[in-house]
Amino acid sequence: MEDLLFDFISKYVSLTNEEKNAILSLNLFHSVKKGTILLKEGQKSKNSYFVLKGCMRTYYIVDGEEKTTAFYTEMEALTPPCVISNKPSEYYVSCTEDTILIISTAEMEMEINGKFPKFETMCKRLSEENLVKQRVDFDEFKTSSPEQRYLNLLEKRPDLIQRIPQYQLASYLGMKPASLSRIRARIVEKG
Repeated sequence: MEDLLFDFISKYVSLTNEEKNAILSLNLFHSVKKGTILLKEGQKSKNSYFVLKGCMRTYYIVDGEEKTTAFYTEMEALTPPCVISNKPSEYYVSCTEDTILIISTAEMEMEINGKFPKFETMCKRLSEENLVKQRVDFDEFKTSSPEQRYLNLLEKRPDLIQRIPQYQLASYLGMKPASLSRIRARIVEKG
């Protein structure tokens, strides 16, 4: 897992052995079982997550029904808004697969950034990339038909089709599972 992390970081900054050892000394790696809820609505948290292997999702419960808003897979990060606002979470975060996460807090990040300023630069770039990606995804979602949303998912994140239960995919795409089944059938017919 260390190699996965360091390969990812190397896309942004080069690390010395001292910097690698400083990261490893924080004991950041956590194995989490499928179905584990990392954060519940109403809870406060200081934890940010980075997926090394596996998948997490965020969702709300509206009138007793889960509404999935995002999936986070390998090399994707999530800092729930409640971490920044210090208010109770408005949504849930759970693992949809057995997952290996890096779990950090603002204090840990400040400690590393203080010792090694290049990490702050890397985190800033990652945050900017995430913000742009979320904006593009949101705009695409709002301007696409349900069928186009599914086709976009097939194009951009085909791994999710095999990894995620259909009811969660349907919720993420803003439809009921039966609608997703009909869309899939139409696409197969068109060939």
